[in-house]
Amino acid sequence: MGAPTLPLPYPPAMSSGKQSSPSLTRSPAASSDKPPAPLRFVAVLGPTASGKSALALALAERAGGEIVACDSQQVYVGMDIGTAKPTAEERRRVPHHALDLVRPDEAFDAARWAAVARTAIADIVARGRLPIVVGGTGLYYRALVTGLFEAPPPDEGIRARHRAQAAADGVEALHARLAAIDPEAAAAIRVRDLVRISRALEVHEQTGVPITTLRRRAAPPADLAPVVLLLDPPVPALRARISARVEQMMAAGFLDEVRALRATGYGPALKPLQALGYRQLGAVLDGTASLPDAVAETIQATFAYARRQRTWYRKLEGVRWIRPEEEEVALGVLLPALRGKA
Repeated sequence: MGAPTLPLPYPPAMSSGKQSSPSLTRSPAASSDKPPAPLRFVAVLGPTASGKSALALALAERAGGEIVACDSQQVYVGMDIGTAKPTAEERRRVPHHALDLVRPDEAFDAARWAAVARTAIADIVARGRLPIVVGGTGLYYRALVTGLFEAPPPDEGIRARHRAQAAADGVEALHARLAAIDPEAAAAIRVRDLVRISRALEVHEQTGVPITTLRRRAAPPADLAPVVLLLDPPVPALRARISARVEQMMAAGFLDEVRALRATGYGPALKPLQALGYRQLGAVLDGTASLPDAVAETIQATFAYARRQRTWYRKLEGVRWIRPEEEEVALGVLLPALRGKA
C-alpha cells in the first residue's frame, strides 16, 4: 500500500476582520532602548469536557481574540470527532491556530507545538488581537511557558539504591542530600516525596548538573505574560459531561472516523490511534470488543484521564479558578482587567 493520504492541513487561521479593542493591542516601546512589552495572552485550561472551548469562544468574540489550541491530538489531520476539534462553523466565528499540523503517522512533540504556539501568539499580538490558548494538554502548556529539557533516561540501579537508602535512613535524609546539591529543587519538593526526590538526585548523578539548572537552561524567553483561567467542574458534573460528550461523538460518526483512518492506511499501532476512544473503537473494528463495551470503556478511561488532568493543574500557581456555571462572571471580571493592563 502506498503512503496514506489525507487532505492537507487546515489553512493557517487569518484575521476574522472584526475590529479589536485598541486597549488589547501590544503597546510599542517608547524608545528603542526599552525592552518590548511582554506578549500578553489568556490561557483557558482544565480537564477534558470541562467547558474550555465554549468559554474561549465567548471570550474571543467579546475581546477580539484568536484561539491557539493546546491539545496533543488536535494537531492530527483527520482526527476531528474523537478529539472534539473545533467545527468549521466555530473556526469561521473565531480564527484558530495549531490545528491539523501533521498527519497521524508523522512525529510531533511538545517542543514542536510550543514553537508553533509561540509564533502564533506573537503574530496575533502584532495584529492587535488577543491570543487565547485553550486546551487540556498540560505538558504542551508547560513547554510553552517554562520549557522542557532533555532529561536522561531512568536508571533503575540508581532508583533502587535510593529506595534502599530511604528504607535505612528515611526519605528525609535523601531530601537533605538534595537540599545540599540543589536547594531550589528541594524547596519545591515535599520532604517525603521519594519519587520526585529520587528523580532530582538521579539526574544530578547522571549529568553532574542540578536539575534546576538544566530546567533553567531549557527555559524559553521570559516574554510571555499569561492570565490563566482554570475550569474546575465538580467531579460528578465532570463525569456527566464526559459521558454526554462521548455519546455525542458516537452520534456524530466517531466509529466511521476511525474506520476511515484505518482505510487510509493508519494502523492501530500508531500512537495517535492509541488515543482515548480511537483505541477502543479500533478494537470494535478488529472484532475484539462490542460497541457498547467500547463506548463504556471510552467514558471510563476519559474520566480517569480527566482526574489526572485535575491533579496536574492543581499544581499551577497564579490561576483563576472558575466553575463552568461561573463563565459570565469570569468574563465580566476578566475583560475589564485585560483592558486595565494595556
